[in-house]
Order: sequence, then C-alpha cells, then structure tokens
Amino acid sequence: MVQLCSIEQAVDDVLARLPVHIHMGLPLGLGKPNHFVNALFQRIAQLPERQLTIYTALCLGRPALGDGLQKRFLEPFIERVFGDYPELDFLAELHRDSLPSNIHVQQFFMQPGSLLHSAQAQQDYVSSNYSHAARDINAAGLNLVAQLVASHSEHLDRLSLSCNPDITLDLFPMIAKRRAAGETILLVGQVHNDLPYMPGDAEIGIDTLDLLIDEKDSTTLFSTPNMPVGFQDHFIGLYASTLVRDGGTLQIGIGAMGDALTAALLARQADNDGYKALLADVNLSQWAQLIDHEGGVEPFAKGLYGCSEMFVNGLLVLADAGIVRRKVYPDVPTQQQANAGTLDEAAQTDGISVHGGFFLGPRSFYERLRELPQSKRLEFNMTRISYINELYGQEELKRLQRLDARFINTVFTMTLLGAGVADQLEDGRVLSGVGGQYNFVAQGHALEGARSVLLLRSWRESGGEVSSNIVWEYGHCTIPRHLRDIVVTEYGIADLRGKTDAAVIEALLNISDSRFQSGLIEQAQNVGKLPKNFRIDPRFANNSPQRLQAIQALHPNLFPEYPLGCDFTAEERDLLRALNWLKSKFKLTEILELGKAALDAPQASEFPVHLERMQLTNPEGLKEDLFQRLLLTGLKATTQT
Repeated sequence: MVQLCSIEQAVDDVLARLPVHIHMGLPLGLGKPNHFVNALFQRIAQLPERQLTIYTALCLGRPALGDGLQKRFLEPFIERVFGDYPELDFLAELHRDSLPSNIHVQQFFMQPGSLLHSAQAQQDYVSSNYSHAARDINAAGLNLVAQLVASHSEHLDRLSLSCNPDITLDLFPMIAKRRAAGETILLVGQVHNDLPYMPGDAEIGIDTLDLLIDEKDSTTLFSTPNMPVGFQDHFIGLYASTLVRDGGTLQIGIGAMGDALTAALLARQADNDGYKALLADVNLSQWAQLIDHEGGVEPFAKGLYGCSEMFVNGLLVLADAGIVRRKVYPDVPTQQQANAGTLDEAAQTDGISVHGGFFLGPRSFYERLRELPQSKRLEFNMTRISYINELYGQEELKRLQRLDARFINTVFTMTLLGAGVADQLEDGRVLSGVGGQYNFVAQGHALEGARSVLLLRSWRESGGEVSSNIVWEYGHCTIPRHLRDIVVTEYGIADLRGKTDAAVIEALLNISDSRFQSGLIEQAQNVGKLPKNFRIDPRFANNSPQRLQAIQALHPNLFPEYPLGCDFTAEERDLLRALNWLKSKFKLTEILELGKAALDAPQASEFPVHLERMQLTNPEGLKEDLFQRLLLTGLKATTQT
C-alpha cells in the first residue's frame, strides 16, 4: 500500500528504513524528482556518518551564462524558457568539484560537453551501454529509486512513468527478486502536473510505489529549445532522407542534424517535386544504385514505424504529418490470426506506431503530447529500454516489427578507416556517453534489411580556424571500424559495409571537404593504405561550402532555419546568428583582432531593437562600446536583407 507523505517525511522514511549507504537510482533526463533529490542530498551532506551514491545520467541544468555578449543574450532567454525549473544541487557541486566526501554521482551519460572540466564527474563516469545500465545499477546495490510520474484525472489508482519508463521498467523484475530474498528497496514518486500521461507499458498501479509525495510538482519542466539548422546539417539531412525506405523503421537522435533529417522527410512527402529538384542539383548519380536498393525519394505510401530510445520531437512531427504511421503488433501474430486475415485490422486498432524509451524536447513537444487524446497517445508506447535497444528477448517479435530499419545517429569525428567518435575526446575526457549508439549500430548489422547511418559534419570552424572532422586517426572511438556501415556528410554518402580498407578510405574522401583531401590522401599513402598513384575522382574535387551555398540559394524553401518551430523571438534569431558567426570567425580573447573587426561596424541606427535587447543602446565605457561594435559587425554579416 503506497504511503502519501511530504518531501521531508519521505527523506525521514528513507533514512530510517535504509542502511548507512544509500544507493539511489534516478531516471536520466526529465524524470528526476529534483525537489526530493535536493532534500535528500542536503540532509546527507550534513550527516557524515551516512553515504549516498547516485546512479543516473543526463543531469539537466540551465546553460551556463558565460560572460560578455553571451551572457547578455542568454540571461533573458533562460529566464523566459526555464522559469522556476529547480536545479539539482548536486549538479552545481559537481561543476565546482565540491561534492561532499560522503556523496558520489555515477553517470553513464552526461549533458553533452557540460562536465568536461569536472574531475569528480570524469572520475565517476561509468562507460556503459544504455541497455546495460539497469543491470549495472542493480549490481551496485541499488536500494532506492526516485522518479517523477504523471497522474490520470479519472483513474486515481494508476500512474504513468511518462517520460522515463526506460530503465525503471527493466529494474522492476530485478527489484522484485531481491525483495523476495529479504532486501529493502524503496520506490519513491512525485507527480508533476505538466508531464503527459503516457498509457501502455509506462502505466503502473499506484501501489507499485512505497512512497508518493502528496504535493504535486508544478514547476517548469526542463526543455531543450529548437536550435537553428545550418546549411551543412540540411544537406546531411537531405542525403540521409534518401536512405529511408517506405514501410520501414526509423530511429533518430536529438539535435540539429536530426531536425534536418525530419525537415527533408517532410519535404519528400509534402513537396516531392521541389525535393527531387534539389536532389537533381546536388547530383545523386554516384549513389543512385544504393538509394534505389536501400531507400527511395518518393512520398511514403506505407509510412514508417518509429523505434527509438529517445522519442524525439521530430518523430512526433513526422507522425502528425502522416509519415510515421506504420503500426506494429504488440505480440507475435498466431498462425490462426494470419489465416483469418485479421492482422491488418488488428494493427489499425491496437497497433503501435512508435516505441520510445524516454523523451525530452522543446515545450511545444510536451504541449502536443498533453493535448493528444488518450486513444492517439496509445500509438506511442513508452517502454523499457531493453526492448528498444536490444534484439534478445522477444526477438521474433522485434524482427517482425523492425523491417528495413534505419538507425540514424551522429558522430563528431570519423577516421578514414571507418571508426566513429561520438562520446569522448582523445585525452579521455567524456563529452557525453555511449548511450544507445552502439546498440543501434549493432542492430543495423544484425537485422535483415537494416542499416546503421552515422551523420557527420565534414568540417568545423572555431575562432577562424577550419578543421576536418574526417581524420586519419583518433585516440578513441565509440563505434569500432569493424562495425562501419553508412556515413553521411553534407557532401554525400559513403557505403562502407563489407568494403576493403582502400575502398573505405576512397568513399570517405569522396564526402570530405576538398580543403583537406590532399593531406588525408598523403597520410593514407604514407602507411600504404592507398596506392601512390591514387587520384580523387574529379566529381568530388569541388566539395566546398560555396558550392553547397549556391545550391541552397536556388531552393530557399527547403532550408528552413527552424524546421520544427522556434522558442526565439525574431530579434533573438538575428542575434543568435550574429553571435555564432562571431564565435566561428574570431578568437574572442584576442582583443586586437576584435578591435580590427569592429572598425567596420555599421551604424547603431541600423539595428536599434537588437541593441535594446542586448542592453547596448547606450554603451558605457570602452568595453561596452566594443561589444556594441562587434555585435553590429556580426548582425551586418548575417542578417538577411
């Protein structure tokens, strides 16, 4: 029988019933009950005789304000979007490397790039596949699980794990087994008013919990605002969209490249003539056979089924557009059902169009889920991560569901021999984590008709320095080269499966930026991986941003800056464009360089509203005057006239 209690009563009960060392598991991302976690953290910080180890991932915090122009831009925006979102106290301590000695936080995935400089976070990082997290947490001695849940206005005896059934559902049978052996393991929940009630596998009986905090959380849910999609990402999404096969299965991740893929799929469906005209201009002849065999460029007659650890905003947008609509059966159909010819009818009434493990997204995403009728939400089955990320366990059913699967993920670096890097720098510091990427790449090889597709920007620019993201070697890899499959950059597609090393190198050179091709060729030749007389095909010798931007100018409607909506005002969109340009072009620590750039600044009267938003209408002193001139320079360079 669940016990209703206050946050402080829940903390008292946990301290009284659990041993000296509390091992607390928290959902990744959105599902953490931050108020309870902070109360327990603060209490144990004052009790040196107790110990607390927190097992979790993706601890969400507001973006760091920074200083200068960045701070002036972010401060009002963050206040508007994140409101009274309660920050995790332990996360602030991690950033300062000041966690109490009796408290540890073990994460298997970090908010990307946020904890690079935290020794405590780096030392307590656990490199583990998402699908193994429940196993590892349970083995570590888990004795407390705390989670946000959603309630149903009509069914008071039911709750929903909503955004995070992923690991919790996998833990339940493990917890039951240990409880049967006499161990005490507590489950604590708190209802959040704004969490969408997701039916299906995510539903639990209220008595599943031991403690339910009786005060509902009404604070702002953490959201991830839609960020701008640049021309590189749009071309990457365009090429990737040609590999998605009608009637197949789709998994995509969060971020601008995932948004770009969504935009291209929407265009393929709703503006097929324009979509094909763009493809004609980029010239698909090199990959026509691959696209014909593995994907397509026609609208979706059968639709897609979504199977993704993260139920991203893009999948919901694709569902609303009628693209994600292929339903799968919740069970293996019997021969009797097949003979009776009732399968199609059953799929239409009881089928599932998306399986997801967790969700996180912009505010509009949560709002859309909340406004959907329960019958429609039943098509989006939030479930345990082991079901989505692995094939073992109900393998027959999964193979029936996951037809022609395209597992589409991102990396930040590829080696010329086909290894992918997505989680860690060469020096060992972790940017994010492996998460489920390896799981999906492995499925891409294990499922008949499936492919793993890794998306990559071929180059990057920072402080005026341009570097290749395709390199000869890197000190770490997330995806080993023996699992290489398909790689997509803004310059095209590299099909690496089953190819020789020389053929892999050539395919990746063909989709690399031409500014770096000669150097990469020389490195490969020096170690004997390419013939000394190798020459790149002339078709790929003009892989340049300028060529792509010229094509983009011919099809402006197919390159929306915010294809899935926007949380920024019109002025903020201009400012963000200008600030990103400044960051890419100048090293903001080099005052002389900045001063030279500011000499060409336009008059303040050209951008009065933008300056007002940044509190730079009337600069005071040399520093603010430089800020104003820099901002005006960036606005002039990036604002469309």
